[in-house]
Amino acid sequence: MIYQPAEDSFLLKKHIAKYSKNKIILDMGTGSGILAEEASKNAKKVYALDTDKESIDYCRKKFGNKVDVRKSDLFSNIKEKFDLIIFNPPYLPKDLREDEKSARATTGGKKGFEIIERFLKEAKRHLNKDGKILFLFSSLSGDVENLFKKYGFKAKKIDEEKLFFEKLYAYLLQ
Repeated sequence: MIYQPAEDSFLLKKHIAKYSKNKIILDMGTGSGILAEEASKNAKKVYALDTDKESIDYCRKKFGNKVDVRKSDLFSNIKEKFDLIIFNPPYLPKDLREDEKSARATTGGKKGFEIIERFLKEAKRHLNKDGKILFLFSSLSGDVENLFKKYGFKAKKIDEEKLFFEKLYAYLLQ
């Protein structure tokens, strides 16, 4: 299932141009490719990763050679280092009523932050010197800010959006 852009995608999208000029960019969990597409407007090189075959096929067709699209479970199929990693992770706690296919795009684990923690644990090894992460999470994700500290990131909130049932946060991590 291709994750369709929603408020979370649009919140991150509006900050990409500021951090992507002439940079080597990774869009982790690309879904529809909306964030990779925005980054490709002024980046030196863009990579887009996803675990979903439908998303990979769609983005390869959409971007051609403009973006290096790969199937990967987080960093499992990527050796390169990046100036900027963009990640709009699946961040919702597991909902037993949600079907498995859509849950892969929205659910971050039993508590909502397990995928986020796996990402943070590996991310520094994939950043160039002075590399940054443009990261989104939700008030429903649990205490993600403590995970930033646990894995040695300096975190700066750059935006937020209040929705009916949650608050979205965009952070810059270094």
